Amino acid sequence: MTRPGSTRLGRARRRVPGWLLVTCLVLALCGAGVGLYLNERNSRQQVVVVGNPTAEDWIELDVTAQGVDTSALEVSLSVDAIPHGSLAEGPDSYVFTREVEITSVGLTASTFRTTAGDVAPLQVVTAGLNSGTPTDYPFDHYSISAGWAATDHGKTVPLSITYSDSDPFFVVRPTKSATGGSVARLEARAGRSRATFILAWFMMAAMWALALAVLGGAEVLARKRQGFVWPALGWMAATLFALVGLRNAAPGSPPIGSLMDYVAFFWAEGIIAASLAVTVALAVRNERRDRAEASTT
Repeated sequence: MTRPGSTRLGRARRRVPGWLLVTCLVLALCGAGVGLYLNERNSRQQVVVVGNPTAEDWIELDVTAQGVDTSALEVSLSVDAIPHGSLAEGPDSYVFTREVEITSVGLTASTFRTTAGDVAPLQVVTAGLNSGTPTDYPFDHYSISAGWAATDHGKTVPLSITYSDSDPFFVVRPTKSATGGSVARLEARAGRSRATFILAWFMMAAMWALALAVLGGAEVLARKRQGFVWPALGWMAATLFALVGLRNAAPGSPPIGSLMDYVAFFWAEGIIAASLAVTVALAVRNERRDRAEASTT
């Protein structure tokens, strides 16, 4: 025997309108998205300091990773030299008081001299992407290495690195092996950003969903033994070519033959093309059958 109170509670639960549930779901998903965005933005904007010289005269290298190019397997690092101690004209000054020779080592080695009474020019150092394969997209990771040394009339000047990341498609973070001192060395690890990773997974899921939808539509048409259903054929053909545009819109421009292609794109294109071809073949047979039956009556 059921209690009256439990019956009323069950009816109250059934009276919850569907639009309210949908609204709550949308708000929850949007809130989760905002939370993920804020978390990634805060983590990406963190500045990492490598090395803390104890000498009075030292140089701070403000290094920013600006662009990871997987096709050329290189990353561009902008370097701004900031003097400290007697090397600077004053506290918090960017102006050098002496000529200091700074050597950068990346894919190639380069050397420049600061000018007394002037700010050091912005330098761009190109470092290589090692231990990674672009076709592993979106799971590809790379190691990055670059080094700097500074001398003041033959005397070694201690260095410190202040590192930040500004590439929207990659997260480049220094490893524990990065060091400062007489020779500053940046050892970093680069991987796809969270947004790129999520979007790549969504695109792969969408490819499979569209391919299975076309396969289901083709199966329905085959069971009904109909002739040419032009709207359905047009939808299948449009989906076949739409997936090409979707794949080319993948963030980071992954090369053809990437892991994403073998996991989703190639299979989706094959399923859709086969579904379209079989549907057309069956439609031709059904059309001929209907004409033959019509001519005999």
